[in-house]
Amino acid sequence: MNAPLRHPLVDIARADLDDVKTRARIDAFVRAHDSATPFHLTAWSKAVAAGCRQTAHYLVAKRANGAIAGLVPLTQIRSRLFGHALVSSGFAVGGGILADDDAVAAQLADAAWALGDKLHCSTVELRGGEVADPRWQNTHGVHAGFSRALAADDAAELLAIPRKQRAEVRRALAFDLTVEIGTTQGDRDAHHAVYAQSVRNLGTPVFPRALFDEMLDAFAAEADILTVFKQGKPVASVLSLYFNGAVMPYWGGGTADARTWRANDLMYYALMNHARARGCTRFDFGRSKIGSGAYTFKKNWGFDPQPLRYAVRTADGAAPREINPLHPQYRLRIALWRRLPLWIANRLGPPIARGLG
Repeated sequence: MNAPLRHPLVDIARADLDDVKTRARIDAFVRAHDSATPFHLTAWSKAVAAGCRQTAHYLVAKRANGAIAGLVPLTQIRSRLFGHALVSSGFAVGGGILADDDAVAAQLADAAWALGDKLHCSTVELRGGEVADPRWQNTHGVHAGFSRALAADDAAELLAIPRKQRAEVRRALAFDLTVEIGTTQGDRDAHHAVYAQSVRNLGTPVFPRALFDEMLDAFAAEADILTVFKQGKPVASVLSLYFNGAVMPYWGGGTADARTWRANDLMYYALMNHARARGCTRFDFGRSKIGSGAYTFKKNWGFDPQPLRYAVRTADGAAPREINPLHPQYRLRIALWRRLPLWIANRLGPPIARGLG
């Protein structure tokens, strides 16, 4: 640990993520906390730092007896296009403060802001929970999370899907599609090829391939890739994380042919069955912006949206950081990006995506 920042109830210090024992203590606290996500694990922070060349900072609150009372993982994002921010967690849809009580949480929020100020960050984003301080802007009703229990077996899982969406899955099952799961170089190549095309078609830059490799290596047995093939050609693929009994499909997409073969529908159904076989009991479909196409798609699968709460604080006089691709200011850029040849998008995308955080 570095020199601590003093607070009345706890000592808050920046953790040394290169220390194996420190990481083990942090991860044990995370796995035991009811509000934890895979984005709180030290593996996430280290993979983001290595894969996107952004700096990881991890604040840990300790009581006088040395017990961890709370923590917040933070990624320092530097971008000429999107500004300088401290984000919890970087490149994640969740994160934020984990604490034993509200008092410790408040102290961690103050410490996060103090660190951001020291690093000359104009914005601090906490992607999980609210902060009871008027200097923070709490958002609610912009994004929603989707999660439900997995069914008892494959047949029950199919019946748990609403009728119209179930018909799409049945159509996919009737096509000559195959599913492969793993983390080999071949799995990684197939996933990146599909994902890069998918995000280009959506008009957004692809993340560095190194980010996916670092995540798979850091999470080891708690991550894998599921890919759907049509006549040996990958048409849909998803990189998923496994955490505390839940599977989270995180980076996924399909090629232009995926819709024809209903490959995305087969992909998620196959992932549900694979996750159950691994011992998972829940399927976490992640977050989507309320009213978006992804939001509707997840509802069609029978998932009930749960509004998410985030907290953001911006320095006095600074403009709020805006990275939402649905914002009107990005409309023209997205339209132009969709027209780029894939090889150009794959070359230009990673340097831009590193700054999204």
